[in-house]
Formats: sequence, C-alpha cells, structure tokens
Amino acid sequence: MTSDTGWFDHAPCGLVAASADGRILEANDMFLTWTGHRREDVIGRTFASLLDAGSRLFFDTRHTQLLHLRGNVEEVAVTLVMADDKPMPALINSVLDPEAGIIRIAVFNATERVRYERDLLQARRKAESSEQRVRILQEVSSTFGVSATDEDVAQSFAEVAREAFGARETAVLLIGEDGDLVLTGGTNPLAGKVAPVPELRATPDVTIVDVDEVRHEFPHLADAMQAERLASITITPLIADGQRLGLLVCFFGRRTDFDAQYIDLQQALGRQASQTLTRVRLQRRLAFLALHDQLTGVGNRQLLQMQLDEAISGALATNEPLSVLFLDIDDFKSINDAFGHAAGDAVLVELANRLTESVRGSDVVGRMGGDEFVAICASTGANQAATVAERVLEICRAPIAVDDGIISASVSVGIALYRPGVDARPSAQQLLVRADAAMYDSKRSGKNRATMDAAA
Repeated sequence: MTSDTGWFDHAPCGLVAASADGRILEANDMFLTWTGHRREDVIGRTFASLLDAGSRLFFDTRHTQLLHLRGNVEEVAVTLVMADDKPMPALINSVLDPEAGIIRIAVFNATERVRYERDLLQARRKAESSEQRVRILQEVSSTFGVSATDEDVAQSFAEVAREAFGARETAVLLIGEDGDLVLTGGTNPLAGKVAPVPELRATPDVTIVDVDEVRHEFPHLADAMQAERLASITITPLIADGQRLGLLVCFFGRRTDFDAQYIDLQQALGRQASQTLTRVRLQRRLAFLALHDQLTGVGNRQLLQMQLDEAISGALATNEPLSVLFLDIDDFKSINDAFGHAAGDAVLVELANRLTESVRGSDVVGRMGGDEFVAICASTGANQAATVAERVLEICRAPIAVDDGIISASVSVGIALYRPGVDARPSAQQLLVRADAAMYDSKRSGKNRATMDAAA
C-alpha cells in the first residue's frame, strides 16, 4: 500500500496499515520515529509482534474479535516495545476496511498522558495521605484526659510521627526542670553516641540533617548517624506560647523527599504536640487545684472525702485497720492577732509541711479548712496511730520563724479507728466526726496532746 499524498507520512500521529491478518503493509514516519524501528524491519511483521506480552495477548484476542464484529475499536491502551526494548505506552484506534482487506491503525503516544495520570495519582495519594495524617493528629490530640502524663502524650506522638512520616524511629525529647532534654517518648538511636548539638537543639524551624551535608560542620553527629545507618533526621521544635517544650526527632534509614508539604506536616505535628502537651498540663494543674488547698498545697476537703471513702473500702477488702487523725492548731486566733494574718498563713503552710513529713508517703494529708488538718493512715492500728500522733505533736512544737519573730505553736490531735471485722463499716463523715470529737477532748484536756476516740 502506498499513500497518494504526503499526509500519511506527515500526520501528527503514528499511522499503520496492515493486512486482514495483521501484517504491517506500511508505517508512517511518526510511528517509526516514536518507536525507533526502521521501515524495512516492520514491514511484513504483525502489529502484535511490536507489543509487549500483555498487550499482544489482548490485541490478538479481544481487539481482533471486536474489530471484526464492529468494524472499529477506539482508544485501546497498549504498550509498544521500541527498538531499544524500552516500553512506550500508546493508545490505538483501529478501523477495518473489509472491501480492501486492510486494517488502518492510528497510534497516539501516551507517554505524557501516562506520566500525567501517574503524577495525578501520586498527588491524590499524597493528598489522601496528608488528610489521613492530619486526621490521625486530630484524633490523637483529643484522646488525652486529665490523668494523662507527659509520657503518655510523648509516646503517642512519637508513634503517630513514625507512622505518618514513614520514619524508622522517632523520639520526643522534652525539656526537664534542669533545662536538659529528656527522652520522654519513642526511641533515640543516637543516645549515648553523640551529645545533642546546641545549634540543632535551638532550631526555631524544622531542620533537616543529611548525613553527608553535616559531615564538615558536625563530624561527630555524621559519624554517629553513619554508624546507625541513618541517612537523615528531621528535628521539629515543640513550642507553645513562645515557650520551648522540647523536640520531635524523626530518624530515616533511607533518603526521603522532604518537600514543602512534608515540612508543613512536620510543623503541624509539632504544633499539635505542643498544644496537646500544654493542654494536658493545664488540665492536670486545674485538676490539682480543684482537689488541693491553694495555700498549703495539701489535699482539700473534697479530696479528703474521696480518699477516705477509698480508704474505708480498702480496709474492708484487706481486713487491715484504718486510722484517721484530726488536728487543730492551738490558739491560732491569738497567733493571727499577735503577728497578723500573713504570719498566720506562714504557720499554716509550715505545719502542713511538718504534718506531711510526720506520716508515711502513702498516707494522705489534707486541710479541712481554717486551721484544721486531717491525716488518713491506712493499715494503721491503735498503737501505730498513737505513735504517729506523738511524732506529729513533737514536730509541730518546734518554733516557727516568721518575719516579725518566733512563733511557738502546738496542735491538738484526735484519733478515730476503723477495725474491719470488729467495727461496723462507718461512712467517711462518721469517721471524721469521731476524730473531730476526740480532738476536742484533747483541747479540753489541756491541748498539745492526742486523744483516742472512745469507740476504739
């Protein structure tokens, strides 16, 4: 077959004419240019022989069947094998001329289209991944309640970062009270191998550390990274309201494309972690203030009620005795009158500290209000309670220095006991009333002493 015009050879697409059995009769210049084949090499070959295995099977079966049934087939995706054996994605339109016994095939180079679709798919996947990452961040930041610790938050965000960014390992390092960075969540593979680099620790933005690029400036860091087979790390500062809380560090074993979107997500995670830490700390602080006396720092009446209810249940469960000490400062009004309310507050704070020091770490100390304090001592019988009370009396007798002089204060103590198996289970209020009554017996007996509840 020959063309009677120049259009065949100079068409903007590949054109192939084939016999009814698919053998190529003619191919235009565009087709030959795209595929790299010489004209003499393709004439006489079947068109299917120029396709890869998958496309060849489809062309010989489905395409040929449709072509003979309908007379034409449009926009079939195939892969041509070029002269250098590289694949070339293409779209073909085929028309059968039954009278002439010729198949005319138009070939369109789909390389750019495939690249565009691939880029579009990657963009869509990246967008979906970004959306998923943001959703993960939002979900994880809303899961923490009042009881959450810094360790809970740090560990959760380290795990989220590892999943969201495909890092080999992640670490959340928070600034401790001494100003040092402390590993609080995740894993730091460089721990013990290289000290934190001050310049990197103080970074205000996301910093990317490539093992090759930092070798000249930070050789020790580069050596440690290489020893751990780390290609790069990212360092994201955790900052809230201008206060630096710590760092999120992601460790990568392979090179990663840290594009603008990646950095934005790192920054978003850093902000989310910082805000969550701040919120959780504030919630803990508010919860503490709600259950503690603001002046002395010991538990308030509400916390004492809760703890005493739990202590009674615990005593019943373990069959161990429970002691409640009720303390009142002797002649506290005269202290306020002589030295002023500021001095009186100082006495309350000091005696609260002394009471806390007098009992065990597991015991609960609280302020009922005014100059009244309570100590709840689990697994403590009458003799042990009396010993604790004497220790309290002794330590509280020591002089207290205030701005205007020295104050000699004392306390009166009342003790109430609950002995499971001997006593009926009391309510928290009943135990407090009994201990309060015993404390007033101490007052009436001359103050500065302890009295056991008569029921004991």
